[in-house]
Amino acid sequence: MPYVVTVKWTAKPGEASAVAAAIDKLIPPTRAEEGVILYQAHRDPHDDHSFFFYEQYVNEDAFRRHVESAHAKTFGANDAVPRLAEREFTTYQTWEDVQSRNT
Repeated sequence: MPYVVTVKWTAKPGEASAVAAAIDKLIPPTRAEEGVILYQAHRDPHDDHSFFFYEQYVNEDAFRRHVESAHAKTFGANDAVPRLAEREFTTYQTWEDVQSRNT
């Protein structure tokens, strides 16, 4: 069952460009990871300090491996995260997985 993650980041004033640069460095190695189905970053066209990620992994273990990867630590945890005013993290199940559990 796919493991779905959404993440919302809001950069501190004056930090949006640095956060965007960190995201640019984070995307290619993340998409190359084994177990990543989809890793899509977004930026609000009306608020350049607002970023949104939609991520799908083959399972929770693949997501955990991503979080522990060198590039996630370097460009995410150590570079982008200290520049954030807010961040939100939510996990979901696909609709098909929810339905299969209810039948």
